[in-house]
Amino acid sequence: MSESKEKNMVTVHVKYKGIEQTFTGNANDVWVNVNRFFCEVIPAFDLARKITLTVDLQKLVEDSKDVIAIAPEGPQLLVPRQELTGSETLLLNLLAAYIGHKMGKLDRDWLTREELQTKLGKSMKITSTRLGELAREGVASKTEEGNYKITTKGTRQLQQEMLPKIRAKTQKS
Repeated sequence: MSESKEKNMVTVHVKYKGIEQTFTGNANDVWVNVNRFFCEVIPAFDLARKITLTVDLQKLVEDSKDVIAIAPEGPQLLVPRQELTGSETLLLNLLAAYIGHKMGKLDRDWLTREELQTKLGKSMKITSTRLGELAREGVASKTEEGNYKITTKGTRQLQQEMLPKIRAKTQKS
């Protein structure tokens, strides 16, 4: 490239949320390409962010206090089990495992069927039936090893819909 053409070259490096792009060329071409990048990439990220299901851990902990706790022995319910449905009991324990793991208090975010059966206080058949229902609803999932964990959908649904109802009915008693 001749020295005069090289002097007229512009290089712009753009980095946005993990995507990097370098544009080199004359000022007009680089300007067009940078604008195209901003028009195409950033709105796509913003749109994707709007439909991405996420959980605010800090708010989740705040919303869950006085309902669940994390003990060295594992997830604990702070509300009377007899006030809860089987599904609520299972989901709250799975939620506590999830939160405990995210906070570094527990080494895993899942519970075994046997642990869940003990926490539910019902037969293995009833426990398995409830877990199957929760999995079909997409609020819990079975791991490859046959254990259970709460899904992001389940966490969100529990936080937005179930926790307020659980609080209301346990505060009445």
